[in-house]
Amino acid sequence: MTQASPGGILPCQSIDDLIAAGAVTSATPFDLDQVQPASLDLRLGARAWRVRASFLPRTNRTVASRILDVSMHELDLTRGAVLEKGCVYIAELQERLALPEGISARANPKSSTGRVDCFVRLLSDHQPAFDDVKAGYHGPTYIEIAPQTFSILVRTGTRLNQLRLKSGETRKLESISVGVDLTAEVAGFRARRHAGVIDMDHVDGHDPRNYWEPLIPRNGELLLDPGEFYILASKEAIVIPVLQAAEMTPIDPSVGEFRVHYAGFFDPGFGTEEAGGVGSKGVLEVRSHETPFLLEDGQTVARMVYEPLTAKPSRLYGEGGSHYLRQGLKLSKHFRVWE
Repeated sequence: MTQASPGGILPCQSIDDLIAAGAVTSATPFDLDQVQPASLDLRLGARAWRVRASFLPRTNRTVASRILDVSMHELDLTRGAVLEKGCVYIAELQERLALPEGISARANPKSSTGRVDCFVRLLSDHQPAFDDVKAGYHGPTYIEIAPQTFSILVRTGTRLNQLRLKSGETRKLESISVGVDLTAEVAGFRARRHAGVIDMDHVDGHDPRNYWEPLIPRNGELLLDPGEFYILASKEAIVIPVLQAAEMTPIDPSVGEFRVHYAGFFDPGFGTEEAGGVGSKGVLEVRSHETPFLLEDGQTVARMVYEPLTAKPSRLYGEGGSHYLRQGLKLSKHFRVWE
């Protein structure tokens, strides 16, 4: 296996090496497009459980043993299953980890998952935190799934989250503010609360007008209603250098009563000339909290935190095609173009 340099996110060729060495295994053969420039898509396994509460396994418990405590009923994902909005589920993932010492991991929802307001988090045995996998971990992986606005149809093999693998302690290179763009005639979309089911594997298969309503700002302002979910776009074009990756993180609550961006990971090369993505915006997944909030054009809503890679990826974001290459304001890949 290629020796990874300390202190960075592993690029795709190093992930391929880990798979070849048996550090990442799967119940079924890996898909050809499963390894992204600096992350690995994770796939649902055969079973899921409707649970009465979210949980963490604690350092002395496994996820499987905790599922027994909180499970309400089991779902067979091989036949497909609808996960109802407002409910919490735990599902097996096909990928199992046997990480070398010094290699840790962190998960994020995929962009398409966050854009339909589906909240997901990774679980691993003996890990007292969501999404983080300790260095040297050997064991299974699970995903907590909590659809917020839309009920979703999933099945064995559906990809809802992705895993970044890291060597050593990764330092933060830079943190920049991200503002919101409210200058366009249609500046965003608000989710309809009583829409149909979204098939998470059906690309371009849903009429957006059945699920979203367009938002027209007034005087560069937009009023966010409590409990509603919005899709907006960043004011700035986003550029991720080819030797870096970035995570979009929520702002300090003192700056505004809303949360931005469930799916926080940006691959190396996003928005760069080299990858053919100049001018790409960041799509913002916004949920307002308890009070109405008046959002202004250009207002800071999130921050981008940049981290180094251990090497340049052998392929960049968008090579071979991407639904979000050169994106502006854009709904998830499940929806046809708004016309």
